[in-house]
Order: sequence, then C-alpha cells, then structure tokens
Amino acid sequence: MTQTSHILETTALPAGRLDRFLAEAFPALSRARFQSLIAEGMVTVEGRVATEGRARLKGGEMVRVTVPAPVAAKPQPETIPLAVVYEDADLIVIDKPAGLVVHPGAGNETGTLVNALIAHCGDSLSGVGGVKRPGIVHRLDKETSGLLVVAKNDFTHQALSEQFAAHGLDGKLERAYLALVWGDPERNQGTISTGLARSSANRQKMAVSRSAAARAAVTHYQVLERFGGASLVRCVLETGRTHQIRVHMAHIGHPLLGDQTYGAGFKASLHKLPDEARAALTSFRGQALHATLLGFEHPRTAKPLRFESPPPPKFARLAAALNPTMTGI
Repeated sequence: MTQTSHILETTALPAGRLDRFLAEAFPALSRARFQSLIAEGMVTVEGRVATEGRARLKGGEMVRVTVPAPVAAKPQPETIPLAVVYEDADLIVIDKPAGLVVHPGAGNETGTLVNALIAHCGDSLSGVGGVKRPGIVHRLDKETSGLLVVAKNDFTHQALSEQFAAHGLDGKLERAYLALVWGDPERNQGTISTGLARSSANRQKMAVSRSAAARAAVTHYQVLERFGGASLVRCVLETGRTHQIRVHMAHIGHPLLGDQTYGAGFKASLHKLPDEARAALTSFRGQALHATLLGFEHPRTAKPLRFESPPPPKFARLAAALNPTMTGI
C-alpha cells in the first residue's frame, strides 16, 4: 500500500529558534531532520514557508510541518519503456519523455528513470551518485524531454561528472535546448549571466540572486523563429543549474510556454495566440523545453560522441500551431 505524507501542526508557545522548538515539540524526529524539512520547504510559520532553522519565533505562531512518506532505501527495478539512443558497457544515452521523473524523491518514490534503468542495466549501474541516484550524472526536470547520459560504472561516472563540472570549458561537453517562449525577444541572440539561488519566498523555486549563496549561471540564446506572441529559441548552457533556462528566460521577460512555476503571469496572454495554438497550449503539460543536443567525450575511448533529438510530437504540434507555415523543427 502506498504511504502518504502526514502533517504535524502546533502553536509555538515559547519564543526561540524554529528548529529547536520543533525538535522539542515532536521528539520522534531529530532536530537535523527538521532542518532538512525546512530546507525542502516543508515547514510554514503562519502560512509562510520557513527558510532557515535558526529563524526566531516570537511565540503564538501556528507552525505546520509536512513530513513526506518514507521511501525505500534502495529503488527497485521496474519495467518501464526506455528510448535508448546509444548504449555500451560504460554508459547509456536516453531520450527521456516529458513526465518521467529522473530519480526517486518525495512524492515520486516509484516509476522513475532510475527504476527503469535498474531493470534495464541490472547491477552494472554506478553507485557514485548515491543509492537513490545510481549512475545519474545530470538530470532533466520532470516535464523536460530530451537527451540524458547515465554512467554504468564508477570510472565512467567520475569522468563524466568532471566533464559536466567543467561546463564545456574544456571543449568536451556540449548541450543545447529548444524552448518555446512567450513574446518576441528584442535581440536575435544574447547571453544571460546571473547568480541563481533558492527563492526565499518559495524553497521549491529558484531565483536570480546576488546573495552569497547564489551560484553563477550562464545561458546563451538564439531566436530561431518568431511567431507573434511567442518565439522558438535555442539555448546553449555554459553552466547547469537547477531550472536555469526556465529562470533565465523568465528573467528577461520571456518565460517558457506552459511553465506554471515561472510563467504563470502570462496566462492572460493566451488570447493573443491563434485558436489552434491556444488549444494546443491549454492541453500542453509542463514547460515547452526539450534537450535537443548532447555531446561529450567517451571516458574510456576519448572518442567524441554527439547526439541530437528532434522535439517530441507534442512540442512540434504546439510550434506548428503557433506558425502553420512552418515545415518542421
């Protein structure tokens, strides 16, 4: 039977640190556990998401904690179809469909890419990425489709991790994405360079930030098609931060179509689209983002490998609805 998360709720009577209060109020969980839950955005004080365990309580506030259901210590194999683009003894390249979560986590304990890979690859998967992320070198958001490489052994995992850490500055790694964005960017191409950090208002979101905790993020973009009300953009990553393209395109005023997290304010722009495009976007799930190009150096042979993936049918249909004269992307 699937276990569900449960809620802890109480009123803060004494003043003091939030994490210390929670550990005293609910001794079944450790203070370290509560600190983790706070970092994951699972704790609210008076309805506002808490961001730091050291936050001070005045006393009398309503504190609510969502404790996710426990997950299995080790993901189990599941027979889930995989679109294998390339595979050898060291690695496997997958064309991930939108809607597939990469690795198990709160709310997604099963049915992930990792579960499918364990069934497909058996015991060969690397454990360097952790028990719950075997072989995972990089990831794509659940609703982002496209190319992803997974290591089958520790040697490959370490070598690929180094290539991704270099962000292509060593000439080995190449990544490009196709995105459908709102509006008509002023420039045909440009570079977005900012710091990115967890949003202080919502720990589930990333935000452009100048704080000490922010990490440098650089995205190069090129406008491929202008539809009037929306555009097709190619993005090349110089870094690989969480939600990077989604946050960066929203930052310059052109969030991704279908992105309810960073582009919710553009819902009113639906009326600007043609009827067919409006219907296609209304039924579109998630953000219109596809990892179309992945290139890297094979860790064992040093041979350059380069893979390209056309956008999935749903993405292509949306683009065609935006501009019926398009012959394809």
